[in-house]
Amino acid sequence: MYLPPEWPPEVRPPSVPEWETSAVSWLLDAVPPDYRAYEVLRRHPVALARMAHHHVDAAVEAARAGYRSAAVDLKTCLPPHAVEAVLDVYREEGPRLVRLARSIEVVERALRGEGFTAMLRHTR
Repeated sequence: MYLPPEWPPEVRPPSVPEWETSAVSWLLDAVPPDYRAYEVLRRHPVALARMAHHHVDAAVEAARAGYRSAAVDLKTCLPPHAVEAVLDVYREEGPRLVRLARSIEVVERALRGEGFTAMLRHTR
């Protein structure tokens, strides 16, 4: 079975029995810990995936906004090297969050019953 490159290694392939259990566990790690208290999200993994999608998309936007404003917001209360270190955190976290969002998207698609096919690229 083909899995897209964004497929998280922590989630078993959809062709394997009980793969949804690994998907739920992985998705719960992507959202605030309080989400674990809601049994409906365990019973309905698509709902959990949708909520995780929104949560991580919001985190991506927050990281972008934080990166854009950090130098100005922090320059009066942190030394320049600390401001640069904060910007480095955003430079690492932003792409990590984008990758996470893409992984959540493909897991959600699989939970909805979509299959994946490899696409050949035509090059000239």
